[in-house]
Amino acid sequence: MYTLLSGLYKYVFQKDEYCVLILGLDNAGKTTFLEQSKTRFSKNYKGMSLSKITTTVGLNIGTVDVGKARLMFWDLGGQEELQSLWDKYYAECHGVIYVIDSTDEGRLPESKRAFEKMVTSEALDGVPILVLANKQDVETCLSIPDIKTAFSDCTSKIGRRDCLTQACSALTGKGVREGIEWMVKCVVRNVHRPPRQRDIT
Repeated sequence: MYTLLSGLYKYVFQKDEYCVLILGLDNAGKTTFLEQSKTRFSKNYKGMSLSKITTTVGLNIGTVDVGKARLMFWDLGGQEELQSLWDKYYAECHGVIYVIDSTDEGRLPESKRAFEKMVTSEALDGVPILVLANKQDVETCLSIPDIKTAFSDCTSKIGRRDCLTQACSALTGKGVREGIEWMVKCVVRNVHRPPRQRDIT
């Protein structure tokens, strides 16, 4: 009887919690993406004005519930001096969203280096990665094929894990829901990183 009640309690009052890192260079649109995610998946969340978002120093944290899964986002600062802190969070995370500013071709090599360093970390073995080509609402942006070509050297380093490159506009919200839903499917089926159990509050 206890086992039955315990199982019922977990089913009704607990969610599986997954930690997802949002990484990328500064000004790529990581915090805007986080705000749009919270707005789209949290019923009563009003959200901050997107025009008031400034460069992240340290990290921003946000949570969204998608079905029985709860995603806890850690949006980490992307300045070069802060990138050295990223790997401190790898062991705890279940997924990575890597945001690229597709309007800034000049910084694409820098973004690729940061991505390569991140993707080759042993602490992230098997962790799903969603690569968002952000700012696709800007007419002069790089296309998905352009970005895939620029990052082609990294393909072999991705290894055996779920990985998707997707067009996105964090400003308009285009691609946000699809990206989050893809990430949920991936973290839920990844048996190598089980979720944490959290009471629903």
